[in-house]
Amino acid sequence: MLKIVIIGGAAVVVIVAAVLAYAATRPDRFQIRRSTTIRASADRIFPLINDLRAFNSWNPFEKKDPNGKGTYSGPPSGTGAGYAFDSAKAGTGRLEIVDVAAPSRVTMRLTMVKPMNADNRVDFTLERQGDTTRVTWAMDGQVPFIGKVFHMFCDVDRMVGSDFEAGLADLKTVAEKSPSPAT
Repeated sequence: MLKIVIIGGAAVVVIVAAVLAYAATRPDRFQIRRSTTIRASADRIFPLINDLRAFNSWNPFEKKDPNGKGTYSGPPSGTGAGYAFDSAKAGTGRLEIVDVAAPSRVTMRLTMVKPMNADNRVDFTLERQGDTTRVTWAMDGQVPFIGKVFHMFCDVDRMVGSDFEAGLADLKTVAEKSPSPAT
């Protein structure tokens, strides 16, 4: 009986060591990217991203937990606008607009505290394509060792990517219904 336990324990140690060794070879950075085409001008879409209150009206992560709490800070839109959130379903962290090139790009910094620490860059790019605009939502960041192990068992691109797809679909609905901005 002792021999079986020792062999079983050794097998577990070898498997764990193999998983950890393989995880160490995984990439140090990740990137998730999704795009959609919206039948609206970039001028109409841009304020729905650049203003975090408007952003949260279609943000899928904000919609995950109606009981989540959030606090806005800084200016109402543009560089320096911030939103700290605490949600049982979406985690705890802060989103801040760090750079803007109206009406073609909004760059944000997403700092997560829970469920794990992360410091990611989020980019929204808007590209005119005739009478439509191609909107791309991308996020990238460092992958710590524990994240490399997690990524082996969970397809983060598909998991978060599906949230990006849902958010872009909601953005499309909102933007295509919105009146044109005053010029």
